[in-house]
Amino acid sequence: QVQLAESGGGSVQPGGSLRLSCAVSGVTSGIHTMSWHRQAPGQERDLVAEIRVTADYTHYADSAKGRFTISRDSAKNILYLQMNNLKPEDTAIYYCFVYLYTQGRGYWGQGTQVTVSS
Repeated sequence: QVQLAESGGGSVQPGGSLRLSCAVSGVTSGIHTMSWHRQAPGQERDLVAEIRVTADYTHYADSAKGRFTISRDSAKNILYLQMNNLKPEDTAIYYCFVYLYTQGRGYWGQGTQVTVSS
């Protein structure tokens, strides 16, 4: 059974940093894409950053470029999101997502809250 567990969220002041982690269990191969998304209250869930594992390709939303870095530890099956220079508008619940090409479907984590406030 595929499970995703995010951690690392919290409260931080503007300009601060956080590193989110997403531990993926129940899968050892067949990952096509690993990504981070976020959802602020009353808004849709939006892509923040993604890694296309099969193509060694990363993509960032404009709001994340230059401040966030997505990476993964393939040996431990952990996805990371390093977030620097955080802004109040980054406040949201952050979710990780994994798409498996072997199953033709994706899986979501439960989310972790990030709050940026002075």
